[in-house]
Amino acid sequence: MPAFPPSSSLRPLRLRRGAVQACISLLAFLLCVYAQSQPGTAAFGNEWLRDVFVKLRATDAPEPRILVVDIDETSTERLGPWPWPRARIADLVETLLGDYGVRGVALDILFPDAADPEGDARLAALAGFGPVVLAHAFDYMRDRPVALRQGVLAHGPVSLPGAPPAALPATGFIANHTGLIDARQVGNIGFVPDPDGVLRRLPLWTTFEGKSWPALSLALLGCCSGKPAPLVDGAAQTRLDFQRDWSAYTVVTAAEVLDRAYPREDLAGRLVLIGSSSLGQGDRVATPLGSNRPGLGVQAAMLSQLLDLQEGKAPGRWPGALLALAFAAGSVLFAMFAFPRLSALTSVGLLGSISVAWVGLAYFASARDPVFSVSGPLATNLFLLAFAVPYQWQVAQTRSRHLLDTLRQYVAPSVVQQLLRSDMADPLKPRQLEVTTLIADMEGYTSQVESLPVEEAARLTQEFLDCLTGPVIAHQGTLDKYTGDGLVAFWGAPLPEIHHADLALDAARAILARVEALSAQRSSAGHKPLRVRIGIESGPAMAGDFGTTFRSIYTAVGDSVNTASRLEQAARDYPHDAIIGPGTVALAQRHRFLALGERILRGKGKPTPLYTFAPQDADAHAAHGLEQQA
Repeated sequence: MPAFPPSSSLRPLRLRRGAVQACISLLAFLLCVYAQSQPGTAAFGNEWLRDVFVKLRATDAPEPRILVVDIDETSTERLGPWPWPRARIADLVETLLGDYGVRGVALDILFPDAADPEGDARLAALAGFGPVVLAHAFDYMRDRPVALRQGVLAHGPVSLPGAPPAALPATGFIANHTGLIDARQVGNIGFVPDPDGVLRRLPLWTTFEGKSWPALSLALLGCCSGKPAPLVDGAAQTRLDFQRDWSAYTVVTAAEVLDRAYPREDLAGRLVLIGSSSLGQGDRVATPLGSNRPGLGVQAAMLSQLLDLQEGKAPGRWPGALLALAFAAGSVLFAMFAFPRLSALTSVGLLGSISVAWVGLAYFASARDPVFSVSGPLATNLFLLAFAVPYQWQVAQTRSRHLLDTLRQYVAPSVVQQLLRSDMADPLKPRQLEVTTLIADMEGYTSQVESLPVEEAARLTQEFLDCLTGPVIAHQGTLDKYTGDGLVAFWGAPLPEIHHADLALDAARAILARVEALSAQRSSAGHKPLRVRIGIESGPAMAGDFGTTFRSIYTAVGDSVNTASRLEQAARDYPHDAIIGPGTVALAQRHRFLALGERILRGKGKPTPLYTFAPQDADAHAAHGLEQQA
């Protein structure tokens, strides 16, 4: 009878499975590699996840270094609609510098057209000689039919240390009018939103017609902070961390500043940004903190971020991309080695836990590395979830079907169903069990078949083995193997069975009846009569899948199995077809026995009591065996 396929036939299948697992794992890891090669994109939800982190980290703890002067609705209601006269803007700047003693002022406002001459002249003087930074708005769109050019670029800017070689090239600009051309410091307030319309980055440096122009916040810092401008990593655009929300900044209204409504000590020494949060002026942008935020808040966030960097308060850098790749590689290796050994549900749970762990690590890493893709390892895990887990589940199902097909070769269908309902993880694993072993073969097999043609000899062998096999399966036995003209079977494995001895004895009685009927049929046809020899013994045995890397078989090994073999051999010296050992007699509850005395069996040091069926027990069940055959 065939047992498990030889390992030589399984090896190509295992190699194919290994190759598929390796391909899935490699593709999963390459997803993370691809994500790290596209760190500034929204691939795999990278920007969405970073936005979530930004919102979680944002604080409203006061920012004492920055003052935001807001030309809001209340100011325009009190002092008149926008645009204001330039003289009023000059009054606002002079009040901040003179009366309040701020360190510098940056105007997040453009003056492309001349207005009142006195006011323009005062603004020009302030921008040319004072700590005042005016604004230009560079344009970066390359698909405009006509390049945007409005106003005149100032002669500045003064060169700042630390200008990186990676600057964002501009295609056009909106600048101030000619009267402000001599401004000493000019900063860029132009930006490029992400494809989803959200502003997450600002160009710290912009190149246009051979000159480099700093962002407004960087120009203010270099001009008026009293310290060198910080060195910034050479990316064309710098990601805003939005560490502080709008409520963290000291925001005062322009009208109240002109009225000198604040104590000097509350505002002195700060860097000032002047702009508007008014909806009417349209300076509103979408940021990770919200879809309609003051554009002035973006400049304040950039200035605060640069101040942290200048003062050494920025978080230390982490190698985010390296962490992401290492984490993805760990996930892939874990999946390769663990998934084949785990259930699909457990694999999904572990993948979820690994993903949660990465999100926690990415939360901290994203504040220390603004460039890498935080979602790369999640893409890897999602790929493993979509492909590796179903594949391993399919492999497990294939193995389960193979296991069931193998078990069906050994045991009755009812036992297979019990195994499916049981909690046994591996029913073929060797275990110590109490079993009853039955060994049967045909006496005089050689003399029976030597005079027969090959076809008739094969038919006799098959018919005889049918007489042996049918009762074994019908009485829930496990078929161990065929031995040419006989078989080995046992009861009590792979599932423990309390009545294993009685079931084996029932099968033996049925075998005797069926062989007797077959013998009578052949005798009537002129052939020699048949006789079956049966040995039965019960006792502890190790039952399970045994073998080598070349071949394995589900069998039982132990002293009781050897004794059953010796009893079958001893039957040739007795007129009784079934010889039963003392272990089976002690366990049987539904049968009666005839003692045959003791005998020293081969390999035994002490005599073994031998038994057979009592005559009345055998007669009472002979008809039952014939009924089963019919």
